[in-house]
Amino acid sequence: MENQTTVAEFILLRLSNDPQVQTFLFLVFLLIYLVTLTGNTLIMLVIRADSHLHNPMYFFLFHLSFVDLCYSSVMVPKMLTDFLSENETISFHGCIAQMFFIVFSAGTEMFTLSAMAYDRYVAICDPLRYAATMRKGTCVLLEAGAWTLAILNGLVCTVVVLQLQFCGPNQIHHFSCEPPPLLQLSCTSPLKMQMVLLTSAVVLGLSSFLLTLISYVLIISTILRIRSAEGRRKAFNTCSSHLTVVGLLYLTALFQYTKPSSVSSVVLDELVSIQYSILTPMLNPIIYSLQNKEVKTALGRMLGKPRFRSSV
Repeated sequence: MENQTTVAEFILLRLSNDPQVQTFLFLVFLLIYLVTLTGNTLIMLVIRADSHLHNPMYFFLFHLSFVDLCYSSVMVPKMLTDFLSENETISFHGCIAQMFFIVFSAGTEMFTLSAMAYDRYVAICDPLRYAATMRKGTCVLLEAGAWTLAILNGLVCTVVVLQLQFCGPNQIHHFSCEPPPLLQLSCTSPLKMQMVLLTSAVVLGLSSFLLTLISYVLIISTILRIRSAEGRRKAFNTCSSHLTVVGLLYLTALFQYTKPSSVSSVVLDELVSIQYSILTPMLNPIIYSLQNKEVKTALGRMLGKPRFRSSV
């Protein structure tokens, strides 16, 4: 099929054109990126180094931290460069590549969260069979499935976008090449654009969301049947960190990709995108370290925190 694309590069819209604001935003996003790199790398090192964390829950958390590093690195370095440069362009193929890795990273994160939800379901609803069900091979298959589905979804979106025509204008009203703002520049029939977004929303978002939702419906149902308040509290604490992360990611991402055009605006789209693609990868390791006693204990052991013993 003949490539009818005439646009050779795109111009990414800055968050602000004021030089002073740009400097401030550069420092803010640089700090966010450094915290993201440090936090997720630290989580990965702690899980790898501490044998107490070599179990299914932390196997998935390790991969979630790795994906968060990828997700943030796909967007933030380009943003930082644009803040300091007068030329905020990105080549056509560079934009397509960025779009693929955005879709892939988001998909892997969502499906990994679904696998973590299933892990929590087995741990709470069927604890006696947990060790037999969540074996290492099962965990590897679940995570491999998450990566495979995310790659396939990214390839589908990429192939469809490559079939579209971009004949100008070439200014993307966004700070990255996410599918919605990119597809708005296409000269092709709006029906194809809607099909791309619908495919991404259904395959990437809705399917993983439903898997997570079903798991938590069963989890909550089981917790409510626990007679003691202490037992209910302990059961809920085992999944509170994961539930917080799921809420941060799904609510904003699904809103971004399924909201009607009547409530869309450049500022709103950018704020929502910043939340799920930049802030969430930074907050995930903080949430898991603050709410998870095992991670805090392991972190203390790795950093050589002294143990205090009461004198007799």
